[in-house]
Amino acid sequence: MRIGIPKENIFEEKRVALAPAGVDALVRAGHTVYMQSGAGEGSNLTDEDYTRTGATIVYSAEEVYLRSEMIVKVTPLTDQETELLQDNQILFSFLHLAVGNKSTIEKLLQKNVTAIGYELIENENGLPVLHSMSEIAGQLSIQLAERYLESYPKGGRGILLGGITGVAPAAVVILGAGVVGTTAARAALGRGAQVIVIDRDLGRLRKIDSTFRQKITTVMANPYTISRGVKFADVLIGAVLIRGEKTPHLVTEEMVKSMKKGSVIIDVSIDQGGCIETSHVTSLSDPVYVMHKVIHYCVPNLPALVAKTASYGLNNAALDYVQNIADNGLANALLGDLGLSQGVCTYQGYCSNEAIANIFSLEYRKLRVFSAN
Repeated sequence: MRIGIPKENIFEEKRVALAPAGVDALVRAGHTVYMQSGAGEGSNLTDEDYTRTGATIVYSAEEVYLRSEMIVKVTPLTDQETELLQDNQILFSFLHLAVGNKSTIEKLLQKNVTAIGYELIENENGLPVLHSMSEIAGQLSIQLAERYLESYPKGGRGILLGGITGVAPAAVVILGAGVVGTTAARAALGRGAQVIVIDRDLGRLRKIDSTFRQKITTVMANPYTISRGVKFADVLIGAVLIRGEKTPHLVTEEMVKSMKKGSVIIDVSIDQGGCIETSHVTSLSDPVYVMHKVIHYCVPNLPALVAKTASYGLNNAALDYVQNIADNGLANALLGDLGLSQGVCTYQGYCSNEAIANIFSLEYRKLRVFSAN
């Protein structure tokens, strides 16, 4: 199969879809990999790193799309990339269609693109490709919170996350006990913070209790407990995920107004719309704003801060799915892996994801795949 890896053109995105080891595996299996020149630069990976593993370097995104049967990328499609897609191509990427433009999914349908969202692929342990990025985002959320709690540059509360002898640590309140929330809780606890995790899933809260030996306070989520937790927080981490859907605003603007002056919000859910009413998308170069005297950090591509780690993590999580399709063909791969088929959003000109179809008032058809043998 001919596989294309374009350079990401979303502002400040530095990740690349496959590391050299992934390209090596595909080439050894007999596939051709077209790599746009400079695609790995943001992750400190050179064209030479890729040519050594058998990639064919091309010098424009247009050429990558024209020559490839399958496109493997990282971030949601831009308008320009949507136009470059070819009829009947396979697309692997984080799609986040639920918070995108209707025109994007209409173009996917018009071109009969099979669009597979990394964030929707499942296995027995959850969402394996998203998991790798969520681990990074969870760790970074605490690293960033620690920075913005400082008195400068944005007038944070001026407190040390872990406190010192005789001085209390910061209170870190985490909404969501999934991968982001659990990883953030581990990082915050390791730095000595007081950690509270709020979730509506009692099973997840029990797992937090067990994993951290009751060193973390767990709370069942409802409007009352969320409002109390938000008011108490020095740091509020939004780590809510509803698979394939826009995240609801669990924290209202009135709740944000009740927070301490100089407290910090890190809304990791912003790539799916954000779980805090006062959140809006920011960028890596201008990541924060202050509203109601509370510092907000709302960067949707947070793992791009550590692009090399993120690129290798994505490669490790996604390569088996890419290679499965390349080796066995799309139909056979989808028939043989139900979890992979859960990631398919568009197929043969129709929307195969019910939640997305409902959001955009599109016709929904359940995915029906027949063997290519």
